[in-house]
Amino acid sequence: MGSGSVIIGLVRIFSACMVTLVCPAAVFAGDLDLQELINEALKNSPEIHAAGSKASASGFRVPQAASLPDPMFMIGYQNEGYNRYNYGDSPDAKWMYSVSQTFPYPGKLPLKGEMAAKENESLSASSRAVRLRTVSRIKELYYDLFLAYKNIDLIRDRSALFSRVEEAALARYSSGTGMQQDVLMAQTEKYMLLEKEEMLKQKIQSLEGMLNTTLGRDVNAPLGRPVEPPYAPYPRTMDELIALSHENSPEIKARQMMAASAEAKVKMAQKEYYPDFTIAANLEKRGRPFEDMWSVTTTFNIPLFYKTKQRQGVREAEASLAEARSELQSVRLMLSSNVRDNYSMLRSTERLMALYRDGLIPKTHQDFQAALSSYTTGKSDALTVVSRLKSIIDYEIAYWGQLAERGKAIARLGGLTGITDSATGEKVK
Repeated sequence: MGSGSVIIGLVRIFSACMVTLVCPAAVFAGDLDLQELINEALKNSPEIHAAGSKASASGFRVPQAASLPDPMFMIGYQNEGYNRYNYGDSPDAKWMYSVSQTFPYPGKLPLKGEMAAKENESLSASSRAVRLRTVSRIKELYYDLFLAYKNIDLIRDRSALFSRVEEAALARYSSGTGMQQDVLMAQTEKYMLLEKEEMLKQKIQSLEGMLNTTLGRDVNAPLGRPVEPPYAPYPRTMDELIALSHENSPEIKARQMMAASAEAKVKMAQKEYYPDFTIAANLEKRGRPFEDMWSVTTTFNIPLFYKTKQRQGVREAEASLAEARSELQSVRLMLSSNVRDNYSMLRSTERLMALYRDGLIPKTHQDFQAALSSYTTGKSDALTVVSRLKSIIDYEIAYWGQLAERGKAIARLGGLTGITDSATGEKVK
């Protein structure tokens, strides 16, 4: 046996061992259903529960804010002198009882109730925004996880093509028409793919941890493999999406309620120029032969320092109202910008996918086959074949990456517009 045959045999044995050690067969779990994940997150997500509880708590403040202050009851005793208890012996010795109730100036209580109600509506809208963000987050993680698995599939499939290049290089080397460098180049590229596969496996673990956290599961809970998302044309235009975002967005609803609450606070601050009243009924019980005494009193505050108190309170409330209105306008502009950005990304991914699918990938496949045939017959070098094969891998990974980015853009548009199903118009409640 010649030295060339010995080298070829050793290379093949080494290659087989490395593939066995570095690339063990992966065992994937069952299919992972996106809608089931969304339903589970809406049911179990701690963030959603916290936002919902916060909104519920604010609802209980509405009747409290619109209620009168608690009535006050007073009991006391007045004695004459220090030497003895002289109730009934002295006209000034008496038991005293008093009941009082404070009545805010007319209109204040309804305004307080309105302020609390608007704040409750704002928090309820914010709770719905958390639900939308959670749904969008689940979808984005799902697409990222699908892409990681898909890239592993691509790497394993294309490793077989590198094996074909390696076999051609070995054949030429054994016949004396090729160089050992060509064999090593093909094997090196194959091992670089194995490196990428290991990095993708680590990414899968990270994505599964984030997905479990969003679902409210234990971080190590098992997850299946995402199925390939169906491709359907996106039916809406940018103008429709912007209009939907302004109509359905809970972020806008929350800001609108904050502005309405600020308006009520301005009216409330203006009411503070007027006094509140406290009515008290008093009973002074004296022992016989002295008659009992009673009285009714009314007290009210005097806004004497209105220049530094009430007037400044009105100005503060007006400034807060201006802030709330500006924030509302800012949210509208931000939503329009985000819709435009994601819609542009959506359409860009569709154009790139068509370019990869209909042009670059099939043409590069043809180019690779031609280069491999030429190399086999000695008409081209190994570097040309390897570069063509690497281009195939890059374009295919880019295609599926654009598919995932398209799905993520649609998910973000759903969160911005309040629509989770672009075809049916279903909303997250």
